Amino acid sequence: MHLRGSGLLETIDNTKTVSDEKKAKAMIFLRHHIHDGLKDEYITKEDPGDLWKSLKERFDHQKYVILPKAKHEWIHLRFQDYKSVSEFNSAMFGITSRMMLCGEKISDYDMIEKTLSTFYPENVVLQQQYRVNGFKRYSELM
Repeated sequence: MHLRGSGLLETIDNTKTVSDEKKAKAMIFLRHHIHDGLKDEYITKEDPGDLWKSLKERFDHQKYVILPKAKHEWIHLRFQDYKSVSEFNSAMFGITSRMMLCGEKISDYDMIEKTLSTFYPENVVLQQQYRVNGFKRYSELM
């Protein structure tokens, strides 16, 4: 987002010709924000496109690690396991954000169904009342 906002996004695309000044600005930004443990490893990279490609090759597989864990957490997410609505909300958004990052589609309907279907068994009447309201957005339910 910063590279796009600063007009530097093309610096990580090696198929485009970019001025040395823009490349330098992009490298300053990337090096400033790269994890300290990785700075020495990538210190020889002088082109933002090369640095970006190297980082992408190293970390792009993360979605294959993140997605199975997030799906497992989604399956086992239950409203009744949390002390408050805000704790459940936080967990819900954390899981759905990771799933969406990996390309999964999670709709408001999915989140509403997950919430209502995991109420305490003794709250069936409350669950039915919420369903009658016909919420279309998860934020309305909360």
